[in-house]
Amino acid sequence: MPSRVVVKIGSSSLTSVEGGLNRDAVAFFAGEIAALIKAGCEVLLVTSGAVAAGFRAIGYSFRPKLLHEKQAAASVGQALLMQAYQEAFASHGITAAQILLTRTDFCSRKRMNNASMTVEELLKQGAVPIFNENDTVSVDELKFGDNDTLSALVANLVKAQHLLILTDTDGLYTADPRNNPNAIRFDHVGEITEEIYSIAGGAGSSVGTGGMRSKVDAAKIATRGGVPVFVGRVTENGDLRSAMEGRGKGTYFDTELHSLPMKKQWLGFMSTPLGTLYVDRGAEEALVHGGHSLLPVGVKQVEGQFHAGDVVEVLNLEGTVCGRGIVNYDDEQLRRIQGLGSAEVIRTLDTVHRLEVIHRDEWITLK
Repeated sequence: MPSRVVVKIGSSSLTSVEGGLNRDAVAFFAGEIAALIKAGCEVLLVTSGAVAAGFRAIGYSFRPKLLHEKQAAASVGQALLMQAYQEAFASHGITAAQILLTRTDFCSRKRMNNASMTVEELLKQGAVPIFNENDTVSVDELKFGDNDTLSALVANLVKAQHLLILTDTDGLYTADPRNNPNAIRFDHVGEITEEIYSIAGGAGSSVGTGGMRSKVDAAKIATRGGVPVFVGRVTENGDLRSAMEGRGKGTYFDTELHSLPMKKQWLGFMSTPLGTLYVDRGAEEALVHGGHSLLPVGVKQVEGQFHAGDVVEVLNLEGTVCGRGIVNYDDEQLRRIQGLGSAEVIRTLDTVHRLEVIHRDEWITLK
């Protein structure tokens, strides 16, 4: 089976200092991706750059700040961006296909399945699927930045063997290397800890909107789904292949986990929790380490309004997220039986279809 690679390119790598689209950069990256394809890889591209490519074309002197201005710039820039990619890939005999998504698309398992089937057909036909957030209608992308999360969700969705996040910084450092000459780069990160999060800095340039923090967030999602991640720089011929083969100019986020079934991916990273459950230490241990279901006796607090079949988030008593699951009770029912033993639950409720609050098959650990 060929190696499946998701490549994410940020705005700062695709645009000039003035903010317009750098067609030479687009051509360079298309050449790097074409080389991987010719080596037998399946490559999917997640690209930023629509706002940056479009704001000058629509008449703005500077990158806009207001949401409706960004959306207008994106509507112009997306066409320019795809035109550049199609021309660049065509020179290598490769067809480029556009897939615009919003976060709400990932909240629907049906839409996810449809997107997955479309991607598989495109790859079967030898095309490069090019993903971008639908900036014209999406608020989240313009607030949270640079498609890093989207690339991780795509990598998990297609069960990729590699996620390569390309940026203008050659990886994660102990401090900002632009200001601190003693900063040391992390070549490998085996576990994304709070210390790693505290080290990750802000936005790296005035063109892009994402910083190293968002890339660490993306790495956490991807590695939890069994996809190792590279974050770094690709500037010379052959750099992309080197990054895939473990010799890249950047930081590798490693994982020993295996790819998640689509249901677990949706549950953990794409669903929207409608409530929050706080559980005691025994329930936390049973869920996180024991592979058991959550019973009413372990639930200590219920927040939010939800129905049976909705997704809820589970926290321990210290407020740390343990995971997510599909709940078997309405919030009002659960408030009546929280903390009760099984026999008491049966006596309290007229009808009990399933005793578990969350069955282990409907659960994903995120701690």
